[in-house]
Amino acid sequence: QPQLVESGGGSVQSGESLRLSCVASGFTSNFDAIGWFRQAPGKGREGVSCISSKGGRINYVDSVRGRFTISRDNANNTVYLQMNGLKPDDSAVYYCAAAYGTTCSTPPKWLDYHFWGQGTQVTVSS
Repeated sequence: QPQLVESGGGSVQSGESLRLSCVASGFTSNFDAIGWFRQAPGKGREGVSCISSKGGRINYVDSVRGRFTISRDNANNTVYLQMNGLKPDDSAVYYCAAAYGTTCSTPPKWLDYHFWGQGTQVTVSS
């Protein structure tokens, strides 16, 4: 059974940084992309960034482009989301998810993703 575990969330001040980690286990080598999503109270789940498993294609939602960086460590089955210049609007529960059949050619859409982690809370205060 595939499993994804996020960590690295916390409470920070505006302008500070956090690095989220997503460790995957139980996967075959066939998943096509890992995505990061976030959901704030009362709002829908928003795709933040994704990275493809083959070819390293990367995409970001416009609101985080230039501030967030996604990367992967294949040897340790881990995907990272480095978040710099955090703003109060970035506050949300952040989830990582894995997908089959998507190439990460656009910012991730949650309907395309099949396996989800439990989420990690990020709170940014002004």
